[in-house]
Amino acid sequence: MSPATTRLEPLTSDLLEGMTHGFFTRRGGASSGIFEGLNCGGGSSDQAEIVALNRARVAHNMGVARARLVTIYQVHSAEAVMVEDSAPDPTPRADAIVTSTPGTAIAILTADCQPVLFADHKAGVIAAAHAGWKGALDGVLERTIDVMVEAGATREAICAVIGPAISQRAYEVGPGFLDRFMEDDPDNTRFFINGSGDRYLFDLPAYGLMRLRAAGVGEAEWTRHCTYSDPDRFYSYRRSTHEGAADYGRLISAIRL
Repeated sequence: MSPATTRLEPLTSDLLEGMTHGFFTRRGGASSGIFEGLNCGGGSSDQAEIVALNRARVAHNMGVARARLVTIYQVHSAEAVMVEDSAPDPTPRADAIVTSTPGTAIAILTADCQPVLFADHKAGVIAAAHAGWKGALDGVLERTIDVMVEAGATREAICAVIGPAISQRAYEVGPGFLDRFMEDDPDNTRFFINGSGDRYLFDLPAYGLMRLRAAGVGEAEWTRHCTYSDPDRFYSYRRSTHEGAADYGRLISAIRL
């Protein structure tokens, strides 16, 4: 089956209008079993050739050759890298990608963490970041913006959109998790509400939006899709863990000039 014969479901944002982009759901992929759908996770135990086919379908949807759909080796860090028309060799260990090269699509993978797409339309600089709680706390969003500015973007002209991520009602954490955020900034308590017993519920997207706005971007929003709560459309690491699944798929989010 060719990449052109499958109907994918990229979610888009008006803030990124004019840029080809998409927060892809699991629909339209070739994977089966627990990975059913558009699993783009090379680190999963899915068949490598099926993952490659799924990524080829995404590249076709983005209007680029497979080699120009650039991803990185994500490690929950605050590192952001600048790329041109293909992935550097060896693949960088980082969690955000920035480019100003037309015709290059950049993409990150998630399964509850925040996928964040950025664009300065006027300067022609885009970025994609993987921001789980650790990366967001350590500054991956701010670092992404800094690299965009180094590439010619203007901070207040940057639009940033958080795609499908785990919502507060599904994100239960323990006291030690709260303590880490309190140590960074006591005001971070506003992103937590009481759960059962000694547990708390953490609002990851609201925290991400706060960090983006504090960093000075012009506009920022969350698409308000919860990965945990919609198994038909999204993979979720936490949901898979709760269900006792052996593994889980990864969603892909991409943008190109």
